[in-house]
Amino acid sequence: MSGHSKWAQIKRQKGVADTRRGQLFTRLSREIAVAVRQGGANPETNFRLRLAVQKARDNNMPLDSIERAIKRGAGGSEGANLIEAIYEGYGPGGAAILLETMTDNRNRTIAEVRNILSKAGGRLGESGCVTWLFEPRGVITVEAADAEELALYVIDAGAEDVRIVNGSVEVHIRPEDLERLRKALEEKNLPIISAEMLMVPKTTVMLEEKEALQTLRLLDRLDELNEVQRVFTNADFPDSALEKYRSQA
Repeated sequence: MSGHSKWAQIKRQKGVADTRRGQLFTRLSREIAVAVRQGGANPETNFRLRLAVQKARDNNMPLDSIERAIKRGAGGSEGANLIEAIYEGYGPGGAAILLETMTDNRNRTIAEVRNILSKAGGRLGESGCVTWLFEPRGVITVEAADAEELALYVIDAGAEDVRIVNGSVEVHIRPEDLERLRKALEEKNLPIISAEMLMVPKTTVMLEEKEALQTLRLLDRLDELNEVQRVFTNADFPDSALEKYRSQA
């Protein structure tokens, strides 16, 4: 199981504080608005918008907030000055870190990212230095009473990788098949925790406990930046570090 998946799962288990949920809704609104700006306000013809709206619903974002974000994007005010940018670097121990951002000031954002990385013992890298270590995948996480049975079902449905973790099933599938499989799972009335496009590491790097804890805290700090939409890593973490990280929450 990739480091990003482990980190994301623990964050879900810990729950989301009100302040962080507000930040999440801001990110979701930005994603919706930019999707509208790029592909139009009709989810039926705008795949990126369909994914953004569905993710907002998965995270219990109010419907009126979703509709306002679509209207702002269509009106050109929301997202008009936002630039999508990817930043790449390394954490303690050399694990790759990939950041997807939306910002109206790239100089400010890159300075903040560089500062956080350097303080944590990492460093910002050149464009392309770690992107090649990741590949885009549709990732669906589903709760299942019978994880083994569900795993067999999604494999037959075209899943490229299936990981069973604490009763939930994480399904990796080709990006173009994400929507099809999600609909198939919904028709089976299975509780979908999330379904989104992610950058999945091709291989992972197991860290020692000290560096693992430093990296977990670093990922949290990067995730807290307003302009950061998503954080990915190819780090893997020993169970001892994950337990300490969980207990310190």
